[in-house]
Amino acid sequence: MNVLNAVKDALDAGPSAKSTPDDGSKGAYWCDDCGNRIRDVDLEGEPVCPDCGEELRFERATGRGCAC
Repeated sequence: MNVLNAVKDALDAGPSAKSTPDDGSKGAYWCDDCGNRIRDVDLEGEPVCPDCGEELRFERATGRGCAC
């Protein structure tokens, strides 16, 4: 097996767009102090960290099934 086939197989094994939830999420809110992550569709009220009370930072999804 050559390198190109190995890379293609690795990419094919990853999550497909069909496996990600279609719930309208555009990203997640992050707490830089605690490392907490709350998806935008799961957040109720103001975007503050439930652990430390600091304001959360919003990051948009990259289309890879995560907000990294």
